[in-house]
Amino acid sequence: MTAELVRGQNHPLPEVRLEIRVSAGTPIVAGATLGDEHGRVHGVEWVAHPGAPTLPGIEVSKQAAADHRLAVDLDALAPSVHRVTVLLALPSGSGGPARFGAVAAPFVAVTGLDGTEVASYTLTDLEAESAVIALELYRRQGAWKVRAVGQGYAGGLAELFTDQGLPQARQLADGIHEAVAQGLARSVAAPPPRLPDTDRPRQTPAPAQGPDQTHGGTTPQDLSGNTSPQQGHQPTSPYGSPHDATPPDHASARHDGPAPADPSTGPQSAAPTAGGPVNYSHPGRQTTAPPPPPPTAPRAQPGQPAQPVAGDATGWSMEERLYNQVWGMFEDLARTTAAYRSAVDFAESRMEQELDKVLSDPRSRVSGQGDAAREAARAKHAQLVDQARAALDRDLAQLRAESDVVEPALPPAYASWDNPVWHGYRVPMEIPMALRLGDLHLPESEDVRIPLLVRLPLERGLWIDSGRSGSRDPLADSDELRRLALDTAVALAARLLAVYPPGEFAVHVVDPAGAGSSALAPLVGAGVLAGPPAAGAVGVADILGRLTQRVDLVQMAVRGGAPDALPPGLDTAEQLLIVNDFPHGFDDRAVTQLRYLADEGPAVGVHLMMVADRHDAAAYGPLLDPLWRSLMRLTPTPDDHLADPWVGHAWTYEPSSLPPGSRVMHDVLARVAEARRSWNR
Repeated sequence: MTAELVRGQNHPLPEVRLEIRVSAGTPIVAGATLGDEHGRVHGVEWVAHPGAPTLPGIEVSKQAAADHRLAVDLDALAPSVHRVTVLLALPSGSGGPARFGAVAAPFVAVTGLDGTEVASYTLTDLEAESAVIALELYRRQGAWKVRAVGQGYAGGLAELFTDQGLPQARQLADGIHEAVAQGLARSVAAPPPRLPDTDRPRQTPAPAQGPDQTHGGTTPQDLSGNTSPQQGHQPTSPYGSPHDATPPDHASARHDGPAPADPSTGPQSAAPTAGGPVNYSHPGRQTTAPPPPPPTAPRAQPGQPAQPVAGDATGWSMEERLYNQVWGMFEDLARTTAAYRSAVDFAESRMEQELDKVLSDPRSRVSGQGDAAREAARAKHAQLVDQARAALDRDLAQLRAESDVVEPALPPAYASWDNPVWHGYRVPMEIPMALRLGDLHLPESEDVRIPLLVRLPLERGLWIDSGRSGSRDPLADSDELRRLALDTAVALAARLLAVYPPGEFAVHVVDPAGAGSSALAPLVGAGVLAGPPAAGAVGVADILGRLTQRVDLVQMAVRGGAPDALPPGLDTAEQLLIVNDFPHGFDDRAVTQLRYLADEGPAVGVHLMMVADRHDAAAYGPLLDPLWRSLMRLTPTPDDHLADPWVGHAWTYEPSSLPPGSRVMHDVLARVAEARRSWNR
């Protein structure tokens, strides 16, 4: 029976190999400190955190996330360790909440390796604190116990470490936040929350369980109170339930959260019903559902998988429905893969426990009974893994079928270059919701590709990594990678030009040495650039100066409450600056201007696309670290560098490349150029 602890209460621990599961309404940092019999932490090597996630006997998450699983083996701790303190903190400088009083109360549970809860604790009554000690596991008279602590610190991790006697408290806290910031900089952006759609028969991944594995699925969270990602806040988990070894039941419908909030809507009633759950939704936030999609396919018979239909998610338009459906497919793939991996981990831990039990008995080690027990343990492991794989294969088949009907129905902004929709392309009159940057997939599902969609206008710049770190091929040629990186940048720029109405998007290019003239030929030849590519130090200084001045003027007009008081000749279109071969041709002033554009430009319509190898700029040292972190890193070849902040999958990103010999991009750019000429007449 689970012990639901209150602050200060303790409970004995029946096992020494445990998991500590943390669930929060926003990405948080989870860590642990090791203390002696007096609770003192002797040095930074006694702290497990995202920058150093593994210590003897304990392992924590490598990044900020809404859900965490910390592994603890009390027998593997050093004899001098008498206390394990579990700490939680809000990431610093991420744009998210700065105090625990502004988020839902975190929930912490201590479980066995089979998922059985031993004790749980909900951290309530937190206000200004940005770091908190959640639990402590302590040794008392040879036995281990868990105590609910809930001690918060308004001064954050630095104050928490200082209170534990750590002399390098400030430096360690800064290092942890730096490691978390680097993890967030490579994270996949969260999908917008979506509203429930009870009329939509959907299939969600099933937990792969063995007959002896307990099931502790939770009810899908209601994300209606979350701020949409485009508002600059840290994303919360898009999944219907916290990631654990037993995800929601396969028969439940895919969870569709609310559509992005409309700040212009009036207040909505948030009064809770008598005896019902408290409604935490903001009273001024839009909570009414858009109209459900029209019925386009018959309902599936009970026990049969739903027939996939393009655009069957909730939304006001087909574009929004397809957008939400793509993110729903992303959630399903993440969740079913998490269930599979969790089931395999359970099977392996179970086999290890049974083998340890056999080896611990001297009589079984020297008799045929031990061999039989080992064979039985391995057979049980194979059975559980086969069951998990069968459930995964069933869910992947459903996702493949859905992808087969969704991909041909995507509009140009969401479609790959080989989609026939481009052959009937017409220059749009409205900006779409999002843009496709490429595809995502996982190792268990190489043939299930999910489009990577980002909202428009872009909220952060893009960095196309032309270095060897951007390729999984150790023999990749540097010159070839640079060419592929610039080709990827040109294809993305062509997409942006194609999805914006005439006159509402301008592209500038900085190519100091002229090394990219061949790759840039489609843009130059079509006449869609705002001017010829800038070359040499003079050209770099001129274009950076003009864009920096534009950012300054727009910022002053907006802050002064006079957005219409801009100079008559100012181009009000969104601006994109493609920088090739950085930092060649850049002096210190140009580097400072580039950092300014990366930080301040997106808010006023100036966006950056860097084609660069970070190692080429190593001479600048940490000066450019904020620049790289402010950009979304993409690679010209498939690479598993993108991570989601919810369950921690390493997603393989693959750019959307043109089919060999295809002229679709040239035809699209020609139509864009013609529409611009007609618009300027």
